[in-house]
Formats: sequence, structure tokens, C-alpha cells
Amino acid sequence: LDISMDTWSYFHTCLVSIWLHRFYIYSAVAFGISLWIVIQFTTTRTKRKKSHGNPTSHEGTADKLGNGCAPPQAQEIHVAGVKIFYGSQTGTAKRFAKALAEAVTSLNLPVEVINMGDYDPEDGLAEETSSRNICVFLVATYTEGQPPESAAWFCKWLEEAANDFRVGKSFLQGLRYAVFGLGNSAYVDHYNTVGRRMDRWLWMLSASRIMTRAEGDCNVAQSKHGSIEADFEAWKAKFLTRLQALCKGEKKPCSEKCKKGKCKSSGKQSKESSDHEHGMSEHENTEAEELFETSSEEEAGGTDSVIDVEDLGNIMGHMKKAKVLLLEGVGNVHGVSHSGYRLLYFVSQFLQAKLNCLMILALFSGYKLIGSHSGVKLCRWTKSMLRGRGGCYKHTFYGIESHRCMEATPSLACANKCVFCWRHHTNPVGTEWRWKMDQPEVILQEAIENHQNMIRQFKGVSGVRAARLEEALAVKHCALSLVGEPIMYPHINRFVRLLHQRGISTFLVTNAQFPEEIRRLEPVTQLYVSVDASTKESLKRIDRPLFKDFWQRFLDSLKALAEKQQRTVYRLTLVKAWNVDELKAYADLISLGKPDFVEVKGVTYCGESSASSLTMANVPWHGEVVSFVRELARLLPEYGIACEHEHSNCLLMAHSKFQVDGEWRTWIDYSRFQELVREYEQSGGSRTFTAAEYTARTPPWALFGARERGFDPLDVRFQRKNKARDISGC
Repeated sequence: LDISMDTWSYFHTCLVSIWLHRFYIYSAVAFGISLWIVIQFTTTRTKRKKSHGNPTSHEGTADKLGNGCAPPQAQEIHVAGVKIFYGSQTGTAKRFAKALAEAVTSLNLPVEVINMGDYDPEDGLAEETSSRNICVFLVATYTEGQPPESAAWFCKWLEEAANDFRVGKSFLQGLRYAVFGLGNSAYVDHYNTVGRRMDRWLWMLSASRIMTRAEGDCNVAQSKHGSIEADFEAWKAKFLTRLQALCKGEKKPCSEKCKKGKCKSSGKQSKESSDHEHGMSEHENTEAEELFETSSEEEAGGTDSVIDVEDLGNIMGHMKKAKVLLLEGVGNVHGVSHSGYRLLYFVSQFLQAKLNCLMILALFSGYKLIGSHSGVKLCRWTKSMLRGRGGCYKHTFYGIESHRCMEATPSLACANKCVFCWRHHTNPVGTEWRWKMDQPEVILQEAIENHQNMIRQFKGVSGVRAARLEEALAVKHCALSLVGEPIMYPHINRFVRLLHQRGISTFLVTNAQFPEEIRRLEPVTQLYVSVDASTKESLKRIDRPLFKDFWQRFLDSLKALAEKQQRTVYRLTLVKAWNVDELKAYADLISLGKPDFVEVKGVTYCGESSASSLTMANVPWHGEVVSFVRELARLLPEYGIACEHEHSNCLLMAHSKFQVDGEWRTWIDYSRFQELVREYEQSGGSRTFTAAEYTARTPPWALFGARERGFDPLDVRFQRKNKARDISGC
């Protein structure tokens, strides 16, 4: 016993000693990582310098292969043509584009000059991955580092695609391109930022440079060749030489050592000629010496972020490449540079929980962070309906106008870590509210303003219907399902009331872990509960809840839902090989919560993630979802299959009380709802109302079994030709 006590005492002393000296341990680890980075960086640069002494020759079989600039007997076409895209404010980029087109024509190559304002990058760029065309981008930087008006949508789409993990990183693999930026170095902070960003975004989507980005300078005092016209002519000559080499089948002379969109080309060349070839400003050349450093605009992490914490936007830009160390005792946030890497030191786990909210902004393109715990984003279906390409499943099932729907949340935090979460668990998690609370009036006002600003960016975009664009500025619906757990927000009832006072309908989603909050929730247009599994074991495996009593909370939440008088919905997400064989258990849960509707949707694959083991094999086919729903309907005689939205791989089961005189009434009379909720609020809650009081007839095209399969015939369905898909949305 004495020996055991001595052993324990010794062990306890060691633990205490480690804890007391943890700061030094963390410091030693940080120093070790920094030393390793310096060694790796030094080794890499040494190897590169040696390789520069052995340039690769591209001479030889030049005359044997080609197309327009090769002999007629050539069998293989390496360059089918050239497409020149320009974004111009004063006409200079357009003039350069026409001059380049004339030069390319002299090589007997097909050429097309395209105004970015008349081009749909979402549809067109993907087709260039297999067209064998060379795409040239001539784009100017306008006021405050912004693109010209005609190129605004092109750049916006490219930025979102490059930074959104839901768009495959190989989306533009196969596209070959070159960028020439137009700017004025007198505006130091914004010199050629648009060209630099466009180059980086294309690179991030796996497009291939045929030559390094070049820049023209309107400032004659700083221009490398004396004027922007001379800069362009020098670049044009090199481009034509490079184009001829590509026509002959030569490979690009890039060392493939690209970081953050910067190309470090190899080859034996003097510093002066290298500067000319790379088309860099003196300032950028200095930056490029540090291989892993980002440019100033990269550090900014965006131009219109809504952040209320000083300078954290700069820090977030480094999250992917920095080693994050949490050190207690460090009073502030520091950035310490070690050969281009930055080690970020954050104060504590509590501060980290707060900063996690900001990580969402950095990782998901298009998100607008509001205050310290809220966010808003433009749904892909909003964009789709603006262009007359159809609405989301809520349009089919309930009659919302997708282009007038705002997707938002007053709480980025969540109490689950679901395996199929399309946010990849970058949002903060928690079981209780522990963030500085913003007032609902502020959240709503900023959410609407940011939503409207995102809508306005579609003005002039190809295919956008002017009437719908005007309608979209007046928000009519709010999907409180963007991310996190909205019902955690302590002022959720005030927030909902404010939405109703503006005539905005409310679709609130909860993950069934807060039963008391569900009971306290005032009427919303439609209340959802996510039912991701039907047994305790499968729920734990799929949702990975934080609460220890998660199953009881889950059941209590369903019971609380049954007490609601307004419209209620179960949302089932089917994950093949995980939860599709639990039909009887699902039927029992539906009988427990008595929802008005049951949405059954196949899981959406959101790409590879260390946070989830799901693959495409876990995504059920639409036919499999239909079979599941039919089997489930047989177990629930009070429910029938009402609607279908094939594009979302989703079906709707509805309670028989919504089938009146043989017609389904799953749609919502939104004007009537606003009247009812106004009476409820004016009476202090004494005048209640039920779901049956604000129903509307479901149109034939939305019904299950209809030829349209849930696609509104007033719109035109767009079939994506390329392999990559955009799967964002609520």
C-alpha cells in the first residue's frame, strides 16, 4: 500500500509540474515547429537554385505537331483557338483585347473577344476545360481595388467558386489561361488587385497558367516600359511566342512550385528579364522572395466582410497554412513570421470558441458574418430563380419565392457534429449560450442590408430577369437554417416577431436537442425538426451530439413539436448504409411527434473531410429515396406522398388533413399567415391559430408523379454539362 501511495504521489507531482510549466512546454513545441519550417524552407530554396542552372530545352519537334500555326499534315491539335476576355471601365482593356485578337489571327488561329459582362462564367468556363482553347483575361482594377462594373459578376462568381469547398477544387482543371492586369501604381494599396486575385482564383480551381501573370501600369513614372501600352506590347510579344510553342506541342515551362496562386517559373534568366517575364511590380517582386507569404490583398480575406473585431479578418486569411497554438498567459493575438509562415497564438479555448465564428467567414465564400454570432448567405436557389432556372424544394412543396428568400441564422453555434454537415464542422459547437449577445434589431437590419447588397450584385448579370431582381430586394421569406442552432439564441422570439412585423415568413430548423426552447418558441410559419436517425445508437453515430442525455432530449423535442398548433415538419436525411433500414422505428417517431409534414431527402455529398467518413457511395439514388418513402407511407396510413422535387432528391409526405376534397393543400397562404400572426401578437397570445387556417392549393406540377417532377414549368431547367456540381443551399 505504501509503495502504491508513493507511486501515486510521484505521478501526481509530475502532473502538477507539467501543468505549472505548460507555458514553457508550449513554447518549446512552437520553437521546434518553427525550426523545422525554416529548415524545410531553406532546403527547398537551395534545391530550386540548383535546378535553375539546368534549364529545360523545348526545341526539337516544333514543326511536327500543331494546328493553325503548324504544317497541314499535323495530326494532333494542341490549341483549338483563343478566347480573350476583357473587363474594362475606360475602354483600355477592350482596346488591348482587340489588338491581341488581330495578332492571334495572324497565326491562323480562331479567336473570340468576349466582354466579361456578357459572359456567364458558371456555364461557360467549365466548358473550356475540354475545349483546348487558350483563355486570356485582360482586366482592369478600378476604384478602391474593385473590378470594372462589367466584370463585377464574373469576379464575384470566380471568387465564390474558388473559396467554396462545395465546388470541386478541380472544377477548372484542363482550362489553360493567361492574365494581364491593368492598373495604376500611384494607388499603392490597390495596384492591380483584380488581376492578381483573378489569377489566384483560377489557379485555386486547378486551371493551368501558360505563362505568369503580367501587369500594365498607367503610372508612366513606374511603368517598366514607359507606358501601359508599352507594357502590353512587351507582354503581347511574349504571349504570342508562348502561344506558338503551345501550338507545336511544347509543355509549359512552369516549375509547378506554385503557392497561393503565385507561379515560380524556372529557367535561366537574369533578374531583369525575370522581372519582365513575370510582369511583377517592384513591390510584388519583394513579396515573391518569401515563397510562402501571401500578398496584402490575400491577408485582407475579402473586401466586404462584415466583422466587428479589429484586424481578425487579416488573421483568418492565414488559418489554413498556420499552425494554431493555444497558449494561456499570452495577452494578445500575435503573428510571428518564420520564413513566410505565421504562428498564431490565441489566448485560450474560450477565445478560440469565439474566433471559430470568424473562421466560417474565411472558409465559406459568400457568408456575411454579423456581429459576434450571426450570419447570412445567398442561397444557390436564390441565384437560380433570379435567372429563371427554377426554385428550391420549398418553392415546390410550400410555394415560397426562392429569389425572395433570405438564408440566415442568429446563432452560428450548434450542439451536434453531424457526419453529413456541409459546413465540415468549422462552426463553433456548444450546449449553452456563451457568446456576447447582439440585439435582434441589429442582427435583422444587417442581415437584410447584406442580403440586398448581394442581390444587387446580380444587376446586369447574363440571364437574370429584371422583374425578379427588383422583387428580390424585398425579402419575403427567411430560412433560419443557414448553420448552427437558431433556437439557441436567447432572443429568438423577439427576432421572429421582428421578421413577422416586416411581413417576412419564417422557416426555422432545429436539431431536436432543446425541447424547452421549442415549447417556449412563439408561432413561426413552419417549424422543422431534423430527424437524422430513428434509434439511440444510430443518432449518436450520425449526429454525434454533445449532450450526454441526447436521446431523451431528442424524444422530448418531438413531444414538444406535437404540442404546436402551427405547421410542423420532420426532416429526414437518408444516408445509405447508415439509416435507411430503420423504417419501423421512423414510423414510431412520426407517431410520437405527429408532424404535419415529413420531408425525406437523400444526403448531399459535400466533399472529402477529416470530420466525416462519408463518400458518394452513401448518397442514395432518387429511385431509392422514392422506394423508402413508399415503404414508410405504408406504415403510416394517416400520411400520403404529396410532392416531389427530383432535383433536390427530396419528397414530401403530408398528413391526410391537408388533402381536402381530393386535392393536396401543402402550399402556404402567406398573406393569411401574416394576418393570423398579427392577431396573435396583438391579443398577447390569446388568439391562437392552427396550420389549417393558412393553407393553399398545391399546383399540379408540384405533385408526386407529375411529369415535371417538381420543376416549375414557368422556368427553364438548366442541365450542367460539366462533372462538377454546386451543392450549396438550404
